[in-house]
Amino acid sequence: MDLFEDLTGSLNDWQVWSDLMAMMACSLSNAFDCNEKRIKDREKEYSESEKRLGGNEIPAKIFVVVTQALERNPDQDFLGKMYMNLGLGSHWKGQFFTPFNLSQLMAEIDFQKDKVDQEIKKHGWASVNDPSCGAGSTLIAAASSLRRQKINYQQSVAFIGNDIDRVTAQMCYIQLALLGCPGYVVVTDTLVNPVTGPVIQPDEKETQEFWYTPMWWSDIWTGRRFMHHIFHNRHTEERTAEP
Repeated sequence: MDLFEDLTGSLNDWQVWSDLMAMMACSLSNAFDCNEKRIKDREKEYSESEKRLGGNEIPAKIFVVVTQALERNPDQDFLGKMYMNLGLGSHWKGQFFTPFNLSQLMAEIDFQKDKVDQEIKKHGWASVNDPSCGAGSTLIAAASSLRRQKINYQQSVAFIGNDIDRVTAQMCYIQLALLGCPGYVVVTDTLVNPVTGPVIQPDEKETQEFWYTPMWWSDIWTGRRFMHHIFHNRHTEERTAEP
């Protein structure tokens, strides 16, 4: 909070927070994503945000604070709590994030080990989706529940989040990335412009913005996407060859 106040001064609190999230998200994304257009766009966004904030010294310190906070206690929605403490929820007319303890309760009810193990045994992996993810409270709680049940979510579970608010979607992405959750967060209106296609290889529409976590590019998930691509093409060729 003190570091954030050092940045604000005469600047608008919302713009400062928005630029901070952009710098963190773009740094994480460009370290792993190989899509040339996304890399170019996010390099530009990072530079513009850095210029507005007067450099990267304090943003880098804040990034360290966020990283250490989630390392010390991964069972929390750290950015969501800071967002609400700063009173930034009013930007979206009363936006309010789900309290983390409530997210934990829902995760304990929904993610029962037998059910998750069955899904993993059937498909090789399972997935969890929050169509209005905010800063990621529900997805973080899901990871927490899976970890307590000794389920290796980094290898066996894909985490998918969607949100119409780009800044909060970036917050969710940052936290999932730092917690080692494989998956992606999409900036979109889930009701009128839902994500389509297979979970493992979604359709990337021009009207949607995809943020893939670092763990999504790990060997095991890259291999799964490759095998899905091979199987899908073979299946399509077989259907085309039918008389």
